Amino acid sequence: MEHIIVLDFGGQYNQLIARRVRECGVFAEVLPSTASPDRLKGREGLKGIILTGGPDSVYAQGSQQLPDHVLSLGVPILGICYGMQALLWRLGGQVAPAEAGEFGHTSITYADHPLFMGMEGLPVWMNHNDRVTALPAGFSTIAKTALCPIAAAADDARKLYAVQFHPEVHHTQEGLQLFKNFLFNICRCAGGYSPADLAGELIQNIRDQVGSAPVLSALSGGVDSSVASVLVHKAIGDRLQCVFVDHGLLRQNEAQEVLSFYRDSLGMNVHFVDASDRFLEKLKGVSDPEQKRKIIGTEFIRVFEEEARRLGGDYLVQGTIYPDVIESGLGKSAVIKSHHNVGGLPENVEFKGLVEPLRLLFKDEVRALGSSLGIPDHLIWRQPFPGPGLAVRVMGEITREKLEVVRRSDAIFREEIKNAGLERSIWQYFTVYTGVRTVGVMGDSRTYDSVVALRAVLSTDAMTVEAAELPYPLLSKVSNRIINEVPGCNRVVYDITSKPPGTIEWE
Repeated sequence: MEHIIVLDFGGQYNQLIARRVRECGVFAEVLPSTASPDRLKGREGLKGIILTGGPDSVYAQGSQQLPDHVLSLGVPILGICYGMQALLWRLGGQVAPAEAGEFGHTSITYADHPLFMGMEGLPVWMNHNDRVTALPAGFSTIAKTALCPIAAAADDARKLYAVQFHPEVHHTQEGLQLFKNFLFNICRCAGGYSPADLAGELIQNIRDQVGSAPVLSALSGGVDSSVASVLVHKAIGDRLQCVFVDHGLLRQNEAQEVLSFYRDSLGMNVHFVDASDRFLEKLKGVSDPEQKRKIIGTEFIRVFEEEARRLGGDYLVQGTIYPDVIESGLGKSAVIKSHHNVGGLPENVEFKGLVEPLRLLFKDEVRALGSSLGIPDHLIWRQPFPGPGLAVRVMGEITREKLEVVRRSDAIFREEIKNAGLERSIWQYFTVYTGVRTVGVMGDSRTYDSVVALRAVLSTDAMTVEAAELPYPLLSKVSNRIINEVPGCNRVVYDITSKPPGTIEWE
């Protein structure tokens, strides 16, 4: 399979670059900038490398540098923002602080060059304080802005290219065309990658990994664990035992719905474990979100280890997907949040290994794969739900009372979204116990109760989201119902934050 490596220098948009490449029909994988030569050379079908942005100044002591072995691979390279500076600095160019930084939409002028074929010169998205001030030998300037005379550069003989702006963000309207030009005009990719075509390869990988061993699946009821479990079931049949754990942090009626889905609809062998008291006891007094996630991740593993000893299981299946991996930290990238199934895992795990067939796929790719496997639409499009459950939707210490506020308010919100016919057009929607209390008036009496936040977002891959513009009558109805039907709540607010700078969940 054709392969593009995205070398990560700690940029906040690293995952978006891989996402855009895949949208063009070419598989892309994110690796840290420190990846070894063998790790890079071992990527069969390598067609090109893209260098991401990053927070460093390339001339500063301790900054991340472009390793020499990357240049020796002999494939086309595209540097983006810090990636541009790292590439040109390594080859003898000069980088210095700009007289004025560029941030946001910026007008640009392109030269006639294959990298910009079919592009009209619409504004691009800039986000930098440093700039290239002198080019290495062999390079020429192919774009400029009012504040950045070298906004893009090229060495066509060595197939080395660099842009100071960010083509991966949707604010750069012609960014996808730039990626297509790099992939097809320069790297000579053929395209044709589709997640729906991966089933056979993934099933064979599972068989190769587990051999004849028994396997347990951590089934949550979400689309990720569902698709992962179905893949493993197709690979090894009845040697797969699915375990559904109620950690006390589920939505209203969640356990009953999950068991019905997988026992009745898919005919899979699902074992139910009620560990709610155990999890809530471990979380007592804990308010830090990272600590919550790590406690939940550790406790999940311990429960599954106990079930493996009871049922027999050498490997554990998890529905880990690419955003989980990237947000949990990659190389020197910042940890956004430790997903319970990645950064939240304990160091010592009794299983021989983890089976994570979706580890390199984005959410929309998982759905496409699931459809190709014949999984019913009502499971594929089930509302996403985080592994730590309501623990990341209760700010501060978790109590049964706070969980009940979230459960009841969330059920109302989901019901009204469905009644409005919006459940398939909104990526994710839920409520949050904010931990804030405000004064109110109910029944001519003063109240001092909790604030519940509504969150509804639009996305395709969970890596970037925009707040959904819900109709005001819907918001008003949801607010009135929550205040009237959920004890302990006297105010409802709507979160309109995008990602970035926020995340989908509050913790």
